[in-house]
Amino acid sequence: MIQPLAYIHPQAKIADSVIIDPFAVIHKDVEIGEGTWIGSNVTIMDGARIGKNCKIFPGAVISAIPQDLKYAGEETYAIIGDNTTIREYVTINRGTNDRWETKVGRNCLIMAYCHVAHDCEVGDYCIFSNGTTLAGHITIGDHVVLAGMVAIHQFVKVGSHAFVTGGSLVRKDIPPYVKAAREPLSYAGINSVGLRRRGYTSEKINEIQDIYRVLFVNHNNVTKALDIIEAEFKPTEERDEIINFIRNSNRGVMKGFGNS
Repeated sequence: MIQPLAYIHPQAKIADSVIIDPFAVIHKDVEIGEGTWIGSNVTIMDGARIGKNCKIFPGAVISAIPQDLKYAGEETYAIIGDNTTIREYVTINRGTNDRWETKVGRNCLIMAYCHVAHDCEVGDYCIFSNGTTLAGHITIGDHVVLAGMVAIHQFVKVGSHAFVTGGSLVRKDIPPYVKAAREPLSYAGINSVGLRRRGYTSEKINEIQDIYRVLFVNHNNVTKALDIIEAEFKPTEERDEIINFIRNSNRGVMKGFGNS
């Protein structure tokens, strides 16, 4: 199922069931899993590792070298998980010697004109809307939704199940389970709609909301808020994930509700 007008390097490792449309270019050090479709005018460069049943639409460029002046030609990778869809003109650069790879997880949807820079790590079931841009060394959790034209500063972390509104400039870390909006970016409630869609109970959603009320609404400083959360909320997976995320934040977390 490889069209004769496509160029495939003879040493590329392509599963038998892969479909490659005309004018696609596949470089030497590339691996593509079963059932994946590569659209016309896609360029897949050295270091690409593409999983099963992916869809890569026309004009996308996967595993180009990093747009980083420190990059010195080291052998690095761009890894795309199974069942992920990459729409038109998306660019995903491979890693540097920081993490050695750029990774996009399973079952993701990366919409047109998005850019994922070197050394980013994107979790499973993420959705990035059109024109969203990730600078280098960013970590994105599972089930994160970034609306259109979101721009994220290098080294930022976004926790699992977070939602970021369109056009946002993300300079600080975004904890899990929240909605982020406004300028400068700040807490806009928890992502209750997304959590319900993923099977979270009302009791669990209320627990998460109560934790973030202490952290972001009651005007406590971060240290005091964490002390209150640990003292007043019983240990759960969600409570501990929030606490650990905030304590391990190198850039600091976004502002709370109503803070200037």
